[in-house]
Amino acid sequence: MSLLSHQSRKALAFPRAPSREEPLRTSPWRSLQRFALGAMWSLKPPRLYGAPATLALVAKHYTGFGRKRGGLPDAHEAFRWPDGLVGIADELSVATLKTAYAKGLYPFAHIGPIKWWAPKERMALFIEDFHMEKNLRRRVKHQDFTVTFDQDFDAVIRACAEPRPGRLHLTWIGPKIIEAYSCAFHAGLAHSVEVWDRSGQLVGGAYGLSVGRVFFTESQFTRERDASKVGFATLNCHLQRWGYVLNDGKQLTGHLSQMGFTLIPRPAFNALLAKACKERGREGRWAVDHRIDVARWNPRAAMLAA
Repeated sequence: MSLLSHQSRKALAFPRAPSREEPLRTSPWRSLQRFALGAMWSLKPPRLYGAPATLALVAKHYTGFGRKRGGLPDAHEAFRWPDGLVGIADELSVATLKTAYAKGLYPFAHIGPIKWWAPKERMALFIEDFHMEKNLRRRVKHQDFTVTFDQDFDAVIRACAEPRPGRLHLTWIGPKIIEAYSCAFHAGLAHSVEVWDRSGQLVGGAYGLSVGRVFFTESQFTRERDASKVGFATLNCHLQRWGYVLNDGKQLTGHLSQMGFTLIPRPAFNALLAKACKERGREGRWAVDHRIDVARWNPRAAMLAA
């Protein structure tokens, strides 16, 4: 957002200290609860149809029978059922995450070991296709929120893992994922978007990975209406200004469809990654450029003018 109140500018001039990281502990009861909810999620059709293949893959991996040694799996060998399952993620180092995402893989698991996935279609956004509805444009213009980048990654990823109102508390963002992406943040690979209300409270945000000129959105959260949308619009506006060509949202959702995301077949998606991930992206810690007027952003016109 280009225009900020005096109070907002003062807050950004003296940003708050990042949230203090708490030990990543999980109680036995919480682990049991996650296992039960994960089992319920996995055994619900049509996911149930992929259970035999999943169990076979896990068994082969840990017994060593038919297991490929070293390296990451090939996205083109992903299962049809469950859609996109392609391997077990033994480790999630910064280097492994960067290489995996560039190959069209991402880690995910509600139950059991963390697994590599490469679904047959990816919900992705060509930045020039971003759609900002009128109400969202008004919220940005009225400066109901202040948006920052990379100010409190730890608070954002933990907020994304919180229970959602009216839903069972089922999340793939467990201690191992939090630790891996926190390391990626400190290495400059992962980034966060923070959305603050007028009183300075964190009310929305998102986090993801940047590889080359592609941003991979991992998760978003909101505690106040339209907060995450304002942050996401600000993010994509900056991504376009910085020369990014694609924002990957992974799975099909109505929310992403309304913003201009579209399904891209795996071969076409991976072909885009092969080129864009090798190009130079935005390096180092990110910061919002207050010279950019997000409220007046026209993605299509900006693309043509570039």
